[in-house]
Amino acid sequence: MKLKAPESMINPGIRICPGCSHGIADRLIAEAVESLGMQEKFIPTVDVACGAWVMDAWNFDTVMCAHGRPIAVAAGIKRARPDALVAAYLGDGAAYSIGTAETLHCALRNENIVAIVMNNGVFGMTGGQMAPTTLPGQKTVSSPAGRDPSKQGSLFDIAKIMGGMDVAYLARASLDSPANIIKAGQYIKKAFEKQQHGEGFCLVELLGICPTNWNLTPTAACERLRTETMKYYQIGEFVDRKED
Repeated sequence: MKLKAPESMINPGIRICPGCSHGIADRLIAEAVESLGMQEKFIPTVDVACGAWVMDAWNFDTVMCAHGRPIAVAAGIKRARPDALVAAYLGDGAAYSIGTAETLHCALRNENIVAIVMNNGVFGMTGGQMAPTTLPGQKTVSSPAGRDPSKQGSLFDIAKIMGGMDVAYLARASLDSPANIIKAGQYIKKAFEKQQHGEGFCLVELLGICPTNWNLTPTAACERLRTETMKYYQIGEFVDRKED
């Protein structure tokens, strides 16, 4: 385990909530980029949401996009700069709600980019509303009685939706424990390597916590992630297409 923060993390006082999983994901991405020696050629895109605070911590040329559009913008950047390492970093609400079309059609075109999606089950920055990934029975500010699948539909599981598509890589990791965090870092680096090999679209979903909007301490939120969230969202690699 690396105890020293990546040199690409300048950390002038990032404004995410205490315990938020975005900070862990931000570091994993920076570590993967540095391990590949791509600091000067890495161009990430971020959403107008909680994940955008990473621009205050990363020493990368980062592009902020309209809500739900980071994956589409990343695809455009990669086409214009094929030598760059390009990744879209966004939340579940952006990727699977307002940005559903961008996510799925970039996957259908097998764009040679990496999408890293934080799944914490709520719209974080706007106050904790129900997201496509909100669990059945989960209470949010817009579902105070708990999510009812008969009224609000089933939860959005990207592994089921994209598992049969012709993409290069699809994986899900959890940020609840050191062992799972290490695995998440391995998935992210693998996705970047696949992009470097020109294999196509890669998506890594990260199961994270939102202590503020879950109304839990970080410790209790991690326990909920293990005992409740991971019952619905299996972790592991779902698509791993080998290079021809």
